[in-house]
Amino acid sequence: MTVAVLPLTPAARGIGGCLRSIDEDVDELTVAIAGGSAVTARDVSEVSRLIHRLEAQKLALIAQADRQRTAAGSGSASTSHWVATATHATGAAASAQVQLAGALADDLPATRSAMAEGSFSPGHARIIASTMAALPSELTAAERTKVEESLVRDAKHVDPARLRKAATLALAAAERSADEVAEHQEGLLADQERRAYALARITLHDCGDGTTTGRFTVPTGAAQVLKKVLHSMTAPRRDHHRPDVEAAPAEPDDSLAEALRQRNHDWDSLGWDEKRGRAFTDLLEHLPTEQLTGKVASTVVVTMTVEQVLGAERAATLAAVSGVASGPSVGASRTDTGHQHSTGEARRLACQAGLLPAVLGGQSVPLDLGRQERLFRDSQRTALATVYDECAALGCDRPYAWCELHHEDPWSRGGRTDLHLAVPLCGFHHRRVHDPMFSSTIRTDARGVKHVAFARRS
Repeated sequence: MTVAVLPLTPAARGIGGCLRSIDEDVDELTVAIAGGSAVTARDVSEVSRLIHRLEAQKLALIAQADRQRTAAGSGSASTSHWVATATHATGAAASAQVQLAGALADDLPATRSAMAEGSFSPGHARIIASTMAALPSELTAAERTKVEESLVRDAKHVDPARLRKAATLALAAAERSADEVAEHQEGLLADQERRAYALARITLHDCGDGTTTGRFTVPTGAAQVLKKVLHSMTAPRRDHHRPDVEAAPAEPDDSLAEALRQRNHDWDSLGWDEKRGRAFTDLLEHLPTEQLTGKVASTVVVTMTVEQVLGAERAATLAAVSGVASGPSVGASRTDTGHQHSTGEARRLACQAGLLPAVLGGQSVPLDLGRQERLFRDSQRTALATVYDECAALGCDRPYAWCELHHEDPWSRGGRTDLHLAVPLCGFHHRRVHDPMFSSTIRTDARGVKHVAFARRS
């Protein structure tokens, strides 16, 4: 008797059986690719679609595991922790997956269906989910459905960046007025900008070999400004503006000229990342400070000898004329940030920076300005830097470089912009000193240093 063996249904094979079948199909695909078959754009597109389908199923598994409280049975603290352990993902990435899985399972049927078909990526789905979550609460269920379906249609044809921009106008799909759509878009962008500014970070690590590495997070608008500047500085069409190192002066005793020749001699051989790195270095070295409030606080002061600036031969000539003995012409120059520059590097920097003699209390720098000036001058900031290390508010450790100079006697009431009336306050405490909800008391100690105490008004 012949017995027919029927293939097991997916339900009978279970999740594990289905996954093993998919794994075997991937093995066959690997062999087919290795065979050298001609590849078409449709092949790549189809693999991408299948990957998206699998990602949709992964999110469906996570949602089901969350409903079944699988994490609790395995000893994990949460579903996010369970996912992170199972997939070797970071906690933040796992949490984002759990959140998206829940939204797809509970609130976004059109998005879930499109993802199951492989129409777009989880990145698209996250944008749709966040957009739907930010819609006005007074929208009806029918209006929310229209918005979601509109977003799904867009997601099938654009990349996530374009979808994110289009999503700010998603309320239009609910047939709301142009004013309502514009107001909603403004609120979304304002919230995004506030969050982005709050998340701004930068970390720097001195590698100890003359280089510093770092990471930063800034609002995208600010990053685009930096990106545009760097692209402008490295664009091929600007190469003709770059100094010809071969045409630079070639006096053997001119170390500055030699440094200029060596600095970018290999420009044409660099990759784009390296070119942008050099452009970023040049940008930092040429940051303008003339329009900054308290530009002295933003200036890196290089301490070096006259011999280092001029070179030994010129310094000796100057000494012979002036009658002042010259000192050593070698040795590292030091900045007020603690970094050491070679003499050649410091001389190069000196070519593109002004030299400000810090004369505290002499005839060459006016320290007492009087009534006619509204703002404290840079020379006054420099003088106060010898007295203050931090904000004058009691208990505040914000560095002096971050501070603004407040008038002890308010300018609006006839106060003078005199050095002894300047009170360095960080941005937070400067706002507080003008906050009517608080009173402030300024005390000057025997050294002339001011201390500010605050109290909430009753």
